[in-house]
Amino acid sequence: MSVRRVAIAGLGAVGLRVAEALDAGIPGCVLSAVSANDRAAAAERIDHLRQTVPVVPIAELEALADVVVECAPAALLPEIAAPFLTAGKIVIVLSAGAILGNDALIALAADHGGQIIVPTGALLGLDAVAAAAEGTIHAVRMITRKPPRGLLGAPYLVEHGINIEGLNAPKQVFSGTAREGAKGFPANLNVAAALSLAGIGPDRTSLEIWADPALERNTHRIEVDADSASFSMSIENIPSENPKTGKITALSVIACLRKLGAPLRVG
Repeated sequence: MSVRRVAIAGLGAVGLRVAEALDAGIPGCVLSAVSANDRAAAAERIDHLRQTVPVVPIAELEALADVVVECAPAALLPEIAAPFLTAGKIVIVLSAGAILGNDALIALAADHGGQIIVPTGALLGLDAVAAAAEGTIHAVRMITRKPPRGLLGAPYLVEHGINIEGLNAPKQVFSGTAREGAKGFPANLNVAAALSLAGIGPDRTSLEIWADPALERNTHRIEVDADSASFSMSIENIPSENPKTGKITALSVIACLRKLGAPLRVG
């Protein structure tokens, strides 16, 4: 089995968990480099790993890896992804919302034989949505409910003066398309972007966002009406150390890496 060198861009809750999994051993993959805004702090965070891994600037990642896992702020996606795609390599993207405003990255992948992979992340059922999209999907709706702390600071809330502190009842803070939601909640709603990319696109996928003080978990419900099936799914995610991100997000990346070289692949 050929071994793929994997770099991680961003060493927050997700990036660190993926780094630890790679260090523990994922068949066909080896952690080769890490990049983070604060490289000194990043070096301390991975000091416990068995293997010594260089912490380098983003611009140096491509020369050190065959695959990059993007776990960084959405604005950095082009800087991280473009060199890998130009070299015909793989980019695993968690900031799925940033793809919606960067069509040039998809063109780069197509022109140079690269590949952008969006893992399931904190969502479920993307395989079913993608299968339904091979036929005709009439409608896709997503309802997201989060504890207020998981939405604080979102640009949409700031821009519209929506206060969600001290809530004592659920409050709907957004209703619109997945494209609008991804723009207004770039750190919160990558799941909506991923859903739209798997199905009927960001302008036809509808989205509701609720701040619910009674919740401890981030919850997402998907409703799909298609000519092949009508289905609904819901998931309740336990937050990671970053309340905006569920623990299952990192696990979905680890599962994605395992699939790259697996002799049996399901889903």
